[in-house]
Formats: sequence, structure tokens, C-alpha cells
Amino acid sequence: MYWNSRRVTERRTLLFAPETTTAAAAALEVAAGKVDRLATQHPDYFPLYTDQGRWKHGKEAWTNWCEGFLGGQMWIFHELGLGDWQARAEHYSRLVEDRQYDDQVHDLGFVLCPTWKKRSELTDDDTARQVVIQGGQTMATRFNKRGRYLRSFLAPDSIFIDIMMNVGIIALAGLETGDDKLVDVAEMHCETTRKYLVRGDGSVSHEGVFDLDTGEFLRQTTQQGWRDDSSWARGLAWSLYGFTSMYALTGNPHWLATAQLNADYWLEHTGPSADGGADLVPPNDFDEPDPVRRWESSAAACAAGGLIMLASIVGDDEVGQRYHSHAEATVARLCEPEFVANEEGWEGVLKHGSYHEAKQLGVDESVMWGEYFFVETLARVVQRK
Repeated sequence: MYWNSRRVTERRTLLFAPETTTAAAAALEVAAGKVDRLATQHPDYFPLYTDQGRWKHGKEAWTNWCEGFLGGQMWIFHELGLGDWQARAEHYSRLVEDRQYDDQVHDLGFVLCPTWKKRSELTDDDTARQVVIQGGQTMATRFNKRGRYLRSFLAPDSIFIDIMMNVGIIALAGLETGDDKLVDVAEMHCETTRKYLVRGDGSVSHEGVFDLDTGEFLRQTTQQGWRDDSSWARGLAWSLYGFTSMYALTGNPHWLATAQLNADYWLEHTGPSADGGADLVPPNDFDEPDPVRRWESSAAACAAGGLIMLASIVGDDEVGQRYHSHAEATVARLCEPEFVANEEGWEGVLKHGSYHEAKQLGVDESVMWGEYFFVETLARVVQRK
């Protein structure tokens, strides 16, 4: 989401096998068809997750964070030349324009970067650039000075690992305007996350809780993982992708080291299993014994994109190739019929995602962020970037 604004310019182009590129291109065509049907059948509707494969339902949302992913896919389809998508992409971007002033969520990066940031990149539209800058300025108002963190939507004393996917919009706003205070807010949040949510083995906690009076860190906990001390798979993907993006934006070597720590944990816990089964796609939580559901595909889609980015900028060629190879294997796995929904009755493209297992929301379904990061990662494959 922040990659085209990177300050780290030294990177390698690592090639994908022709069969991987072909599979990615085919999956993109499926995705474009699914998004076209969604926008035609349910215009101006922003789904979060499917219910038995259907986007339109009245089930709980928990929070308001996925409205940028539909328009974001449209901008990618436009960039790839997959049809006449620009007018639709612009329309769905306008529908979330007012969110630049939304100070109630920690997810403005998710809302504005796939839409307005992408629009500014593809159209050289300064108005779009200003929307992103305002979004970053708005999100920075969530900063707790005593604890040096951006509070989650859930509570003032709460920090989520998810915020690593959104903190980049603050750094971007600071870099675009020359406002060092904004960059400092983003850097301090990253440091707090690195210190309290990223563990020594590279796993992460979903949530941290602080004392509001003193700013003291109190404990790790979780909203969506198996246990407070376990490793929620999507949270690890958020951290890997987020710290990689922040390194690309700022060049801070601490963020690169953290991203590699996350990546090494991911590689250690995904890949061909001892019995020959394919587990490149993790369950909801790496530590849950005998998980009821085998896969959480949205985590794999986001992690694969993060690994592709990381592989292109890490200093060690051998390490970079290892990350790249694992990402390619994951993309190939996600492009298999088990995950890509070619059937008409399933309205999403990427099956076997989960939103919130503890609340039983969108479990073993298509989820809108899974759709977006799958499409974004597929685009990286066909564009080789």
C-alpha cells in the first residue's frame, strides 16, 4: 500500500517461474469478474466477509475498516489493463473520501491508501494526494504521548498489531509535507510495537494494554488469536508487511530487522509438513493445537506480498531469495482450485479466510482484505515488483 512512496530505492527484481505468473494472471481475471459482479449486483455496497459464499448479509461488522479494499482492487485492475475500471475506481474512492477526517478508527491506511493513494500514483492527482495527507494527519491524533502509541479503535489503553498496516499513512503524510513531528509519531509507534508486541522469536501478540495514567505497558492479550501468549497468523502477516513498508518509507534499519524476524518465524512455521501435506497457508493461530479449520488464507495472501517486498530490499541475496521462493510457493498454493473460487455460487475469489473466529464472524469464508491483498500480491507477481 505504501510501496510506491518508498525512500529505500535499492532493490532487486526477482523473477517468478512462468507457471506462477500464468496462474497469477488467471486468478486476477477471476477476481476482476467477481468484483464486476459484486459492483453490478450491489452497487455502492462495501462488504466485509461472505456468509456461505455470499457478500450481501446483515451480520455483525465489529468495526468500520474495509471500505477501501473494493475500490483498491478496481485501481489495480485498471493499472493492469484488465478492462474499463478507472471510472468505477474513482467512484468507489469518492465514496470513502470523507473518511480522511475519521478519527474513530485506527485503519485509515486500509481505507485511503488502496483508493486515494493509488489514485494519486496512477493519475498524478494532487487532490488525491491531499486526501491521503489529511488522513495521515487525522490518524496521528490518536497518538498517546505517555505510552508512545496509536490507540486502537477498541479502547484508549489498547494497541493492536493491525496498526502496523496503517501507521505508514502518518509517515507518508509527514514525508510529503516535511512535517517531522508526524514522522516521529509513526516512528515512536513502531518502536513501541517492536518493544512490546513483537516477541524474541519473531511471533507477535495481537494486542497490548497500557496504563493510561503512566503510559506503562501492562500486558499482552488478544482479541482474535487462540490465547494471549499465542501467535495469531494474520497478526504476524500484518507485522511483517507493516515493518517492511515502514523500512521502505523511512530507511530505519530497526524496521528491516523486525520484518526479517517476523519473516523467519513465518517461514519456520509454514511450508511442506513432515507428512507431505501442504501447509503454506496457516491456520488462524500458529499455536492452537488441532485447529478446527486448517486455513486462514487472508494471512497467507498478505504475508506473501510482504515477503516479495522484503526479498527485494534485504541486503543478503541468499536470504532474499529464500523469502522470494517461499512467497512464490505461497502464491502458487493460493492459486490452486482449493482456494480460487471459480464456481458461480461463491461470490468471493479467495476461499478459506476468516475474520473473527472467537466471535464466529466470517469463518472459512471470503474476506474483503483477503481479496485485496491476494489481488495486490498477484499484481506484484505479474508486474515483477
